[in-house]
Amino acid sequence: MPTVNIYRNTEDFDSKLRLITPSLKDIIAKELSGASIKLNVDEVSIRLIDVLGHGMLAKVEVEISAAAFEERIKKQDEICLRTRQYLIDELNTDVKVWLILSELGHSWDNT
Repeated sequence: MPTVNIYRNTEDFDSKLRLITPSLKDIIAKELSGASIKLNVDEVSIRLIDVLGHGMLAKVEVEISAAAFEERIKKQDEICLRTRQYLIDELNTDVKVWLILSELGHSWDNT
């Protein structure tokens, strides 16, 4: 289950981020899907996080955390670039995106 943390130190983008959350979830699900796994939007968690201080690299920074499937590893830069471009187009500001791929466990049982 991928998580998307969106950091910003101003509320200037809050309404737009809330508005585009459904389409961003769709984009993330499609970008992270492949032959190994097919995600739907209900499997992506998006969080808006307030940042105190002024040490950010961009007005909006995004960390996408997901399991390290081989397909994702091979296209990790493309995933970041396409996600970044979508957010730049929607927010009209500089955005930085990181994709953090790792081993992943979860805390719920689907049985």
